[in-house]
Amino acid sequence: MTFNNSKAAGVLLFIGCIEFILGMTIAETLYPEYSVSLNYISDLGVGTTALLFNSSVFLLGLLVLVGAYFIQRAFDYKILSICLALTGIGAMGVGLFPETAGTIHGIVSLITFLFGALSAVVSYKLQKTLFSCFAVLLGIMSLAALGLFISGNYLGLGKGGMERMIVYPTLLWGVGFGSHLMNREES
Repeated sequence: MTFNNSKAAGVLLFIGCIEFILGMTIAETLYPEYSVSLNYISDLGVGTTALLFNSSVFLLGLLVLVGAYFIQRAFDYKILSICLALTGIGAMGVGLFPETAGTIHGIVSLITFLFGALSAVVSYKLQKTLFSCFAVLLGIMSLAALGLFISGNYLGLGKGGMERMIVYPTLLWGVGFGSHLMNREES
């Protein structure tokens, strides 16, 4: 197997998303009386699970940021590279500035949510399979959930549940897109 820029990007996105999903799940389990419906995801970044959660989200951001570099080298697709880079920088910011940091945390969270969803949407161009349709759908789902979240309309899911409707589609896209890139031959 030849290791090229596309494969490098795929490995980084895949590992970043998987390690964060696992890190977040472990933190949810360890956090006393944590509720996925009632608690924000970022509540995991303070208290007993702070080190685990903050390092996991920072690592996600770092791997996505480096993955954006390899996407640009492989495909010269600036809009996706920029969206991914902003997603990575935002996620690193979430890890560095937990919710106790106030406004800066809200800003870096919004950057992560918005550009993660946009990354999924604009990635359609690099996929020749049915997954391109799913990538757009996952990105739109995340954007719609972001709009509902900002407006305070949680559809009975609670603030934590609606926040997960922003995050989960993007993470699922990242795992799928990373897998796609790992198996794609660079042009």
